[in-house]
Amino acid sequence: MIAESVASSSLKKIPRLRWWIAGLVFLSTVINYIDRQTLSVLAPQLTKELSISNSEYGLISQAFLIPYTLMYIGSGLLIDRYGVKLVYGVASVWWSMAAMLHATATSVFGFSAFRFLLGTAESANFVAAQKVAAEWYPPRERGTLNGLVQAATVCGAMVTPSAVVWLSSHYGWRTAFLFTGSLGLIWTIAWVRLYHLPERHPRITEEELRLIRGPQSGVPSGVPSFGVPPSGGLTSPALQDRLKAELQTAELKWLDFFKYPQTWGLLMARIISDPVWWFYLFWMPKYLTEAKGLTMAQMGMVVWIPYLAADAGSISGGWYSGRLIEEGSSPVAARKSVMLASALLMPIGLLLLVQPSTPLTILLISVVLFIHSAWKTNLVTLTVDIFPRRVVGSAHGIVATGGGIGGALFVMLAGYLIDWQSYTPVLALMGVLHPLAYFSLRRLVKK
Repeated sequence: MIAESVASSSLKKIPRLRWWIAGLVFLSTVINYIDRQTLSVLAPQLTKELSISNSEYGLISQAFLIPYTLMYIGSGLLIDRYGVKLVYGVASVWWSMAAMLHATATSVFGFSAFRFLLGTAESANFVAAQKVAAEWYPPRERGTLNGLVQAATVCGAMVTPSAVVWLSSHYGWRTAFLFTGSLGLIWTIAWVRLYHLPERHPRITEEELRLIRGPQSGVPSGVPSFGVPPSGGLTSPALQDRLKAELQTAELKWLDFFKYPQTWGLLMARIISDPVWWFYLFWMPKYLTEAKGLTMAQMGMVVWIPYLAADAGSISGGWYSGRLIEEGSSPVAARKSVMLASALLMPIGLLLLVQPSTPLTILLISVVLFIHSAWKTNLVTLTVDIFPRRVVGSAHGIVATGGGIGGALFVMLAGYLIDWQSYTPVLALMGVLHPLAYFSLRRLVKK
């Protein structure tokens, strides 16, 4: 023990170590999205080669989203109990192996089974990212971290098409699954070596530890300020006082979180708004080849552009809400300001209904994904702002389940609507989801 302590104290300190941690989370999220999107990039080829209909492809996508959704809650509970380092590492190995198994699939059932295994582990990435945000960052920097996480999802979606199309054309689609799936195994080695809690990290400086754990890094009272409607049920002042104390000190079960209107507001906002992202993640390659007539090569050359715009939206949305906090806004008010602007702008996607030219279509989709990503960054960060650090994993797991629920329902519905009619009803529905989501959020999340 003494020798270990001396060795730890002799290690060179790393200034701004928290941003090296952010880099690891960023890379993991990029890999996470590469693994999930490889199938959607190959979908135009595989659906023809294996005679898979749009409805069956929707079911394959749903096979991923059902366990992905359910395991948000499971991942949150596991991370809060066993720690983010262990659970994050195990999840990365699991989803990497599941991604590689796609190379052996030959049927709808096979792809569905491996998508199920992939979805079981992949949601842990985003619950873990929120736990890292709570453990390593003061409030004013959490939006920036979540902006990086959301940007990483887009980076993964952006680099996957060209890389996978190239691998598939040169070495076959099975090799594409094997190569992309192996990346997470390499990442896990770096994660296990570098990540520790700030208080236990041998390479953190005293200045950075004070920044992370100082008075400015938490809510002064230690209890979130829960604003609620003025009357009835959950709104009773006495009940709210009891719930505040319970949240701060009690050993909560996951069902207890549903006592709070904030949980419901965040959950409903995810259910309603997340389908927009899932549609463009799973269906955009097929939309560009089927509705716009692009070849696989042409699609691979342009599909990254909207994802790049989404990347910029993630970073911009997190940065701007952080700036509002520095200017004196409360964290919740700052996030909601960005989300209101996003909700008002999202109906611009309805212009896709007029069947614009391919360049204009790419431009409109890029604008939509920029706005959605700014929205999503702030919506995700709200969970960390509202709930105490010790229960962030569980709270985020419950809230993020909403995204999976909305996505699972929507991708299945999209497949039937496209087979039955066209992409038109799907595009029309997506144009109105964010204003509805903001109304739910504003009603239930007051402070």
